[in-house]
Amino acid sequence: MTTTSPLRVLHTSDWHLGRMLHGRQRHEEFAAFLSWLHEAACAERADILLAAGDIFDTATPGAKTQQLYYDFLCRMAASPCRHLVITAGNHDSPSFLSAPKDLLRRFDIHVIGAKAALPADEALLLRDADGQPEAVVCAVPYLRDRDLRCAVPGQSIEERERDLAEGIRRHYAEVCAAAAALRQSLPRPVPIIGMGHLFAAGGSVVDGDGSRSLYVGSLACVEADAFPPALDYVALGHLHAPQKIGGSETRRYSGSPLAMSFADAGRQKSVCVVDFTPDSGPQVRLLPVPVFQELRSLRGAWPEIVAELARLRAEQRSVWLEIVYQGEEIISDLRERAEAAAHGSRLEILRLCNPRLNAQSLSPEDSETLAELSHEQVFRRCLDSHKVPETQRPGLLAAYQEITRELLEADPQAGL
Repeated sequence: MTTTSPLRVLHTSDWHLGRMLHGRQRHEEFAAFLSWLHEAACAERADILLAAGDIFDTATPGAKTQQLYYDFLCRMAASPCRHLVITAGNHDSPSFLSAPKDLLRRFDIHVIGAKAALPADEALLLRDADGQPEAVVCAVPYLRDRDLRCAVPGQSIEERERDLAEGIRRHYAEVCAAAAALRQSLPRPVPIIGMGHLFAAGGSVVDGDGSRSLYVGSLACVEADAFPPALDYVALGHLHAPQKIGGSETRRYSGSPLAMSFADAGRQKSVCVVDFTPDSGPQVRLLPVPVFQELRSLRGAWPEIVAELARLRAEQRSVWLEIVYQGEEIISDLRERAEAAAHGSRLEILRLCNPRLNAQSLSPEDSETLAELSHEQVFRRCLDSHKVPETQRPGLLAAYQEITRELLEADPQAGL
């Protein structure tokens, strides 16, 4: 579908505001990214900004994290970008995200925190500065098990997976049908843009990129044809590596804007810029996101590690470090050596692994308190301390996340 006037859309997702890295707060990084995103939306003269889920890292973001979020919304409301559409991800609390939606709508900030009672309520008609229709957005949030199916006693895992995937497919068909009917009633053609936070077949999870999902794997993995052809572009979130689905230029994950782990460091992050013009279909290009805090993993024997530390120190670079010792010599004071080599510099060692002894974590994690951790991080530490096998963790974490979300939806003030 072409449009009668140019339209520019920015697609981003998976901000994970409030996420920590080995006990280290990242408020300055998140603030720098949000400032950059505001400036990019203005510089690119974007008409619409889409944020496809996992706005926050936990269902109960702290006060500082909330301040970053609402400050950004205020800046965007005052910017030339006409519309901001935000959908919830699996990390977000639907009730928390949706609480101010009626107020935010007055500033053309549209928030969909949970599956709507009517599919048509997720089909948003956006208008330009003259009040003319310019796009219909199918703002589909993260779809939970209870949103899509009724529990059936004795149902196998395979049957549950099938029902979940079919429920997602059916929901997109219903929302898209409502959007198509809405477009048909308009005086001029406009694109229909889909949003989603899910795992699509063909999507890849980069090992160690920090993707955490209830549905990574086959569970509720949907095929690319679950997105109806009427959708001119599909803005996806959930996977942290930018990628196309099924080789399609118009079905994409934008990926996370920040490296979510040391394994994710060094990979180029980006925001999708989508142009709709009168004479062609959507044209997509990637806008690189700057690195706001350099992460580096140093691996090798001690002489190699200390040489690299000396080089980084001489360059006076601000780097957060992971050190993985791979030498043959047993070094019992590796921590002290590393701290001495970095002392007085802008190098900060967040994690140190000494397989010749035991994996260790350096400060500040060694001295962190419960007050510094989210409830989910505490649960993960419990799994670590009880040496729960990795194969069992996804199911336990999924159950824990679902229980805490239900508690928060029942009582948003619950102290989780």
